[in-house]
Amino acid sequence: MKKAIGKIHLWLGLASGLVVFIVSITGCIYVFEEELKAWAYKDREIITVPDHAIKKPLSELLAIAQKEVGENHPIQNIEIPAAADETYAFRPVQVRDNKSYTHFGEIVYQRKLYINPYTGDVVKNENTKYEFFTLVLRLHRNLLLNRGVGSMIVGSSVLILVIMLITGIVLWWPKNKAAIKQRFYLAWKSSTKPKRKNYDLHNVFGFYGSFILLIIALTGLTWSFDWFETSVQWIANGGAKTKKPKVEYSDTTHLRAALPIDKILFDIIAKNPEARTLTISLPEKAKGTVNAAARSGIHVRYTTLRYQYDQFTGELLKAANFSEKNAGEKLKALNYDIHVGAILGLPGKVLAFFASLISASLPVTGFFIWYNRRFKKNRKKKTEKVPTYRDSKSPMKRPDFSRQPVLQSTLKGDTK
Repeated sequence: MKKAIGKIHLWLGLASGLVVFIVSITGCIYVFEEELKAWAYKDREIITVPDHAIKKPLSELLAIAQKEVGENHPIQNIEIPAAADETYAFRPVQVRDNKSYTHFGEIVYQRKLYINPYTGDVVKNENTKYEFFTLVLRLHRNLLLNRGVGSMIVGSSVLILVIMLITGIVLWWPKNKAAIKQRFYLAWKSSTKPKRKNYDLHNVFGFYGSFILLIIALTGLTWSFDWFETSVQWIANGGAKTKKPKVEYSDTTHLRAALPIDKILFDIIAKNPEARTLTISLPEKAKGTVNAAARSGIHVRYTTLRYQYDQFTGELLKAANFSEKNAGEKLKALNYDIHVGAILGLPGKVLAFFASLISASLPVTGFFIWYNRRFKKNRKKKTEKVPTYRDSKSPMKRPDFSRQPVLQSTLKGDTK
C-alpha cells in the first residue's frame, strides 16, 4: 500500500510541480500586499495636508476622476481612507474580452486614479493592467491566462496538492523509533551528503508545513470551484442549503435624479465613525444599487460591514452584519482571512508566508529526489574504460614480466 501511495505521490508531484511552485511563490508575496504597498507606493498614497484645508465633496472628486479617464470608461469603484493624509482612489470599469486566452488580452482597460481630496489634483494615473501586485495576483489565481482557463488549471493543481500533502504524511510516517529522529529535525553532520540533505529538507519541512498548507489549499479552492464552496457551506450549515440573498433594486421612478454620492458617504461615516477604509461601488445597471463597505480591522476583513443604497434617492435598502449571518455565510466571510493567515494577525501572516515558502520548495526538492533515484541505475551501468599499456593517453606503465611467476609450460621447455 505504501509503495502504491509513493507512486501516486510521485506522478502527481511531477504533473503539478511547476504550477504549485508558481502559486506558492506569488502567495508568499501577496500575503504582505498591504504592507508592501504602503512602503512601495508611498509617493502616490500619502500627501501633505494643507493648513486649514477641507476635503472637497466626493461628487466633485468623482467628476474630476471621470473627466480624467473619459466618459467611455465609467468609474466603478471608490476607495476612501479615513486618514487625513491619504489619497482617494478611483477605479474605472474593467472591460474584459472573454475570447482572449491571456490576462493582457482579457483586460482591455483597467486604471486606478489617486486623487488629492483637498485640491482635486490627480497624483497618479496608474495603468493597473501592468501593475506589479495585479500581475502577482493574476499569476497566483490564473497564471496570467484567461480567468476561466487559468482558474481551472490552478484549482486542479491545488486539488492535487491536497492529495500530495495527505500522501506525503503517510510516506513520512516513521517505521520505527530509530527513524523518528530523522523525521522531526535535520540531523546533519559534516559528512552528510547533498542528496541526503535534499531528502531531509523535503521530509522535515514538508511535515511541518503540511498542516498549515492543507488549510491554505482548501480555502483557496473556493475561488476555483463553485461546487467546493457550495459543499463547504452545506457542511457548515449542517446539511441545509444556503438561501440566496434577496436582490435589492433601486426605485426607477426617480430616474432623472443625480447620483446622491455625498449623501451616501455621509450616512456611511455616521454609521461607522471608526472605520479605517470606506469602499463605494457604483451600479452598472439601471436598477442596480450602490454597494458600500466599511472596514475597521487592521488585518482582517471579515468584520467589514456592507450596505446597499438606492442609486437615485440615496436611501438605505439593506445592511449586512457578520453576527447576523449563518454558519456557512460566516465561514465564507472568514475564508480570505484564513487563507492569508490574517485571522491570527501579523503572526498568522508570517506563518502563512513560511508555509507558502515551504510549499514552493517541495516540488524542487521532490524533483531532485526523483531524478537521483531515476538515473542512479543508469549511472551504475556505465563502466569506465580500463586503461592498458598500449593506450598512449593512459598513465599506466608497461608491465614488468620479469617479476611475474614462471608458467608451467615454460618449465617444460615450451618456448612459445
